[in-house]
Amino acid sequence: MLQLYNKLLELPLFIGISTDELSDIIEQTKFGFHKLPASRPLIRKDEKCDCLFFLMSGVLQVASYADSYRYCIEEELKAPAVIQPEHLFGLMQYYTKDVTAQTDCSLLSLAKPEVLRLLDSYLIFRLNFLNSLSMQAQRMERIPWQKPSDDIRQQFITFLRHRCMTQAGRKILRIRMEDLAHELHQSRINVSRMLHQLQREGLLSMGRSILTVPRLETLRD
Repeated sequence: MLQLYNKLLELPLFIGISTDELSDIIEQTKFGFHKLPASRPLIRKDEKCDCLFFLMSGVLQVASYADSYRYCIEEELKAPAVIQPEHLFGLMQYYTKDVTAQTDCSLLSLAKPEVLRLLDSYLIFRLNFLNSLSMQAQRMERIPWQKPSDDIRQQFITFLRHRCMTQAGRKILRIRMEDLAHELHQSRINVSRMLHQLQREGLLSMGRSILTVPRLETLRD
């Protein structure tokens, strides 16, 4: 019980909840407990989102796909974290990403009725949930209004950043050079030159249709 108490305090949706309220939550809430070995899938894209998963320990690999499936981005999600809470309600109540255990992971889950009860009963939980959704909505609202750059290097960095869940850590972009050139509205040769320059600077490594960025936070124009 004490271990669960301490773990919940680390999760974004439970930050700031009082000791008494958290004790009540632990006693009255039906949590699911999950152990996920490395390489085991947790979620597949387009599966129904009918519960919240909380990553308590370990690292998950999250894969996001273009609508055309011509490229995808893989990134790491480290504990503590909650997985796609924005898809529990609204028009599209489906997961939009593949989520797989990269290391052995421990997770908690909350079924949708339990989430609704917590939202109704605990103001801090409700505010944390709303703040999480609001931050994401505000971030996405700004994107169409940002001035596009004429610099191909900045175009690539922006392309990558706008498609990542987090703005730091290791990212893997699986894409053909021709498709990346199409996405950036640039020639293939110019894209190739730009990527090779980034590789010489140690900011990414190139493979066959694979670009690996060790630390996205260091990728600057």
